[in-house]
Amino acid sequence: MSEGERPGRTGPADAGAADGVRPAAEAAASALAVNGPAGPEAVREIPLVPRAVQAAPATKPVNLALQGGGAHGAFTWGVLDHLLEDGRIGIEGISGTSAGALNAAVLATGFAKGGNEGAREALAHYWRAVSRDGRASPLQRTLLDRLLGNWSLNSNPAYLTFDVMSRFLSPYDLNPLNINPLMDIIAQHVDFDAVRSCSQFRLFVSATNVHTGKVRVFSRAELTPQALMASCCLPFMFQAVEIDGVPYWDGGYMGNPALFPFYDAARTDDILLVQINPIIRRETPRTAREIQNRLDEITFNASLLAQLRAAEFVTRLLKHGSLHHRGEGVEGYRDLRLHRIDGAEKLVALDASTKMNAEWEFLTYLRDIGREAAKRFLDEHYERIGVCSTLDIRDELGRQ
Repeated sequence: MSEGERPGRTGPADAGAADGVRPAAEAAASALAVNGPAGPEAVREIPLVPRAVQAAPATKPVNLALQGGGAHGAFTWGVLDHLLEDGRIGIEGISGTSAGALNAAVLATGFAKGGNEGAREALAHYWRAVSRDGRASPLQRTLLDRLLGNWSLNSNPAYLTFDVMSRFLSPYDLNPLNINPLMDIIAQHVDFDAVRSCSQFRLFVSATNVHTGKVRVFSRAELTPQALMASCCLPFMFQAVEIDGVPYWDGGYMGNPALFPFYDAARTDDILLVQINPIIRRETPRTAREIQNRLDEITFNASLLAQLRAAEFVTRLLKHGSLHHRGEGVEGYRDLRLHRIDGAEKLVALDASTKMNAEWEFLTYLRDIGREAAKRFLDEHYERIGVCSTLDIRDELGRQ
């Protein structure tokens, strides 16, 4: 197991804990290990360092956790755009997967060159470029869908053909030259030297090791075009991305997004999740496509739910005094304050095919509902950031 694939934890058990506390601490450490039980030797330690630039007194620092979801990442663009414009949130760290990783890298590029406004401009240019490239794609809405205001591609012949062919032929059959237009967009809109020099916040990008099935987290210093491509590599669409001889697929399978890098690398206990994959759907899928799409949603949320469950477990142990809070040192466990911004019913109403819809009208629609969601979150919860969680994990996990 390479270092980047090692699961995280909130901290070691206190050396002076009573004998009755040790089993609880060991259980917490195992629960926090996304890929199974892990001892201290299997945990990657990320040195705790002070922020390079202190946030202004009026800002509240948070870590941003950005999910992936294809074109639905434009919703995250809208969330980030409003947060950057509002200015009351200071970013201490970003963990992103797939579209979330791309948003994070583009944001870091713009931020390094022009602060909040530079980041907003970079994100707008990036998504405009995604739309321009999408014009040449055969994946377009039909005339009837346009007239009805339907964003779905389910009636598009090219989409239907690809959906069927992908069940029988792999990307190695359909795309033997491994052509991926995303590489050109990354080259145009991500300045990796600027990203690596952006010391204002930590940056983590997740991918899935094909051989081991474990998450690999690339830090800001390790970030390359190949790492971003790996984070976005859907196995039914693209050949696995090899880095140092290791093949990687989309990070959504094992870290969508990965929260554990924040445990040791950030000082703030506040994590703001930007969620674009619905956890709950009330309708039972009945067609083959609906069943496959729901399975994909469940799969891409599984690692996140496991991490939320582990965080809630540790919080309960801390409240009961079974574990010790982490202080300024490295011992103890973190009592995370979790928050969430999601698209609620507006994203739930979109079917899976819309994740491949790159029309500018659709992307700006997602951006606008993302801005609305971020504004609503700040209006309702800003005062509680840094004080307590605004996401009730027990309620989330207990829903039937």
